[in-house]
Amino acid sequence: MQEGKLPSELLRELVFDNIKVRNEDVILRPEIGEDCTAIEYGDYACVLSTDPITGADKGIGALAVHISCNDVASSGVKPIALLMTIMAPTGTTKEEIGTIMKEAGEAAAALGVEIAGGHTEITSAVNKVIVSTTAIGKVLKHKLVKTAGAQVGDDVVMTKWAGLEGTAILAGDREDELKSLLSPEELKRAQSLSEQISVVAEGVLAGEHGANSMHDVTEGGILGAVWEVAESSGTGIEVLIDKIPILQETKKICEHYGINPYRLISSGSMVITCKDGRGLIEKLKAIGVQAEIIGKITAEDRYVIEQGAKKELQPPGADELFKA
Repeated sequence: MQEGKLPSELLRELVFDNIKVRNEDVILRPEIGEDCTAIEYGDYACVLSTDPITGADKGIGALAVHISCNDVASSGVKPIALLMTIMAPTGTTKEEIGTIMKEAGEAAAALGVEIAGGHTEITSAVNKVIVSTTAIGKVLKHKLVKTAGAQVGDDVVMTKWAGLEGTAILAGDREDELKSLLSPEELKRAQSLSEQISVVAEGVLAGEHGANSMHDVTEGGILGAVWEVAESSGTGIEVLIDKIPILQETKKICEHYGINPYRLISSGSMVITCKDGRGLIEKLKAIGVQAEIIGKITAEDRYVIEQGAKKELQPPGADELFKA
């Protein structure tokens, strides 16, 4: 199989179809596009999400914290704690483990999240360090936001820029190679995007605003994320490519590697659907988060419009980062 997360059809066949037990306390279950699970506790729901870091080499401690916390935030929830597992190959130094935990500790502190447990192991079963985190939050049940909640007529709002995380990863891991392509200022800006990976602030704000659906943009990029929102919600979607914000640094890096920036991993960007997209954008700008309306939820058909031409929106495949 191709590198990257399983395609939707295989996820259903190999994973979802083999989950046999359904407990009544679980109120949000695995589905295409859903970022979290939720378990009922009286008036509240415990919201959980887990993710590994596999595509990056630098800054993985901070990335691991943000990735799972972002997923919890896509339910409109502020994360409160996380579990962290580090699997490192033989030969890993104590300094390397220390660096990962220092990064993770600083990122968690900035979010007000406690690292409440986990596991750390040196093993020949991996050939590079793999960090996996599980974030935990709680919310009143009636305020829980699902990816599957998009409604016909909703504005589709996107925060920040396409390919955000992929740009930061490539600029960090391929710095020497990209020095001839980007100016020192451009390279520094691209690398600094790693500081914009968190979407906790916008996720909580959008939940308070009345978002019907939210989805963290990860593997598969912005086009993969909007397809998953429509698939999960059982709706159509219209996406205007020309409205999708993208930085010049991202364009240059993607052109260099021959990859599609709209299919490039983009943690740090959130897809939000709601009735009042303009009102949400004003609130987001007030907290320093750029956002744009990039489309509309429709009753059926999923397509993108680019320079007036309409094309069918395809489901996500292997992320473009792996091609680079």
